Amino acid sequence: MFTGIITDIGTIDRIEQRGDLRVIVATGYDMSGVDLGASIACSGVCLTVVDKGVNADADSPGGWFAADVSGETLSRTAAGQWTEGATLNLERALKLGEELGGHIVTGHVDGIGEIVSMTTEGGSLRVVVAAGPEIAPFVAPKGSITLDGVSLTVNSVEDVVEDGADRVLVGINLIPHTAAVTTLGSLNAGSPINIEIDVLARYLKRMEHYRGR
Repeated sequence: MFTGIITDIGTIDRIEQRGDLRVIVATGYDMSGVDLGASIACSGVCLTVVDKGVNADADSPGGWFAADVSGETLSRTAAGQWTEGATLNLERALKLGEELGGHIVTGHVDGIGEIVSMTTEGGSLRVVVAAGPEIAPFVAPKGSITLDGVSLTVNSVEDVVEDGADRVLVGINLIPHTAAVTTLGSLNAGSPINIEIDVLARYLKRMEHYRGR
């Protein structure tokens, strides 16, 4: 379980094909305090630490961890995410008693969106993300959404039909701090992005389905 509050930006140092894809991620985390089998959210994807190490240089904090990415995960996450040199929004799993600064995030991607536009709005960055009909019922103004692992507030929702296909346009505002401490500020129009809907919306939709039967 996570909160969508990013605590480090990691970089994929290398990848290895071992049946599943193994990614080795350089991080600023003190890996001596991270157990094998622990969960780390990588741009919204919950992965298990299968190997780890600390930097040999004592003056250089941080280290690295390895995680296996299954074919299922590859098929359900943003294209180009699992490549050498790619940067990832990282968050360690929530501990009981810690502050819940964002919202409840599971680390399970519900769909892949595409950034339509990024424009300056006051001191913030206005970002509009297009997603498919599988996401549309689960987003509402002032609700929560997770984009590449980052907990954000939905500011606008617009249902549109383009080229005969239903889509939803989700508008959010990135404050300068969020743009600076996550990978979102470096994205561009056309970039794919991992979307996780609010877990409460998921259950409400299921309840609505059965109530209408």
